[in-house]
Amino acid sequence: MTVTFTFRNVRNLVSLLAVLTVLGSAAEEPAPQPFSRAKATLIIADARKIVTPNGVERLDKVRIGGIEQWVSIRGADKRNPVLLLIHGGPGYVSMPMSWWFTRRWEEYFTVVQWDQRGAGKTYLLNDPATIGPTMTLERLVADAEEMTTWIRKELGKQKIFVIGHSWGSYLGLELAKLHPESLYAYIGVGQVTDGPESERCGWAFAIDAARQAGNSEAVQQLESIAPYFAPGHPAPLKNIYTQRRWVDFYGGVMAHRRSNSSESDVALLSPDYTDDEIRHIWDGNDFSESYLLAKLLSLDLTEIKELRCPLIIFAGRYDFDVNAQVAAEWFKKVKAPSKHFVWFENSAHLPMTEEPGKFLTSLVRYARPLAERADDTLPLKP
Repeated sequence: MTVTFTFRNVRNLVSLLAVLTVLGSAAEEPAPQPFSRAKATLIIADARKIVTPNGVERLDKVRIGGIEQWVSIRGADKRNPVLLLIHGGPGYVSMPMSWWFTRRWEEYFTVVQWDQRGAGKTYLLNDPATIGPTMTLERLVADAEEMTTWIRKELGKQKIFVIGHSWGSYLGLELAKLHPESLYAYIGVGQVTDGPESERCGWAFAIDAARQAGNSEAVQQLESIAPYFAPGHPAPLKNIYTQRRWVDFYGGVMAHRRSNSSESDVALLSPDYTDDEIRHIWDGNDFSESYLLAKLLSLDLTEIKELRCPLIIFAGRYDFDVNAQVAAEWFKKVKAPSKHFVWFENSAHLPMTEEPGKFLTSLVRYARPLAERADDTLPLKP
């Protein structure tokens, strides 16, 4: 039998041999290894890298309140207004989750975050035995004042925006009360107002949900701490944790979810924290709460009836961790040069994570124009 080789025959044969070679090589190669945290964080760091000519990307230790504290400064253009995000908890740092939700903020603001005294990287940087006696409401407010002063000087700004989230909303509201001249606006998220009433509302929400679900374990535990936060009788920390467990389980922290782990797990991929820091990232949360949480929840801030800077509140409709309706009632009564209240209809306590798009557009719509009017930013172009 005679075989006639044509150009097409040769071309097909070469193609077949190439495929067989690739398949053979693939069979000889070892199976792909699991993705490492180091590789994942390098990808995230590169994807969010600030590359614009006038941008800023810093992660520094700054001496505040007599100790070293970690600060992140990130933004696409230093001419943009500055926004300080004060995290919640106490001790629940937002910096490790920020690669997920603040990168787009950085196109419109220079975003500053700081791991507070007793929290995150700052907790790991300092001796807890030395820091413990300083963990007071007064010292944390003083730290926030020092941080604001340092930011304004370091970045050359007369005024900044402050976002206070949850526990951070106490510190932020104190800044707005004490230093309105330094703020374009105060933005409260998960705003603390009447702590005891908020706690009672959270307990009622949790036990109603548990009864409707026929959850006898939850009902028994919640009934065991009743009357929860009775007037004049703040709850011990263990009772607060019981209430928090079931508020979280029934979607009062993240709407329509059984826990907030989908947010806290994002921290595991943060390029701003080493492997060792990530392993101990929530050590400061437990430490700070032991000193500050019960004191915070016993406060009634509704005595603040007037602010001398603009006020903006972002509230999750399903927030029963720090009750949004209690905050809304306070907002109606407080006076300020201007006020905006924004409901996040698909969020609970974490709208920056649950509705990041609306959070950004709300910042651009309600906050940024205050700096634009002061000519402290780049004009937005269509």
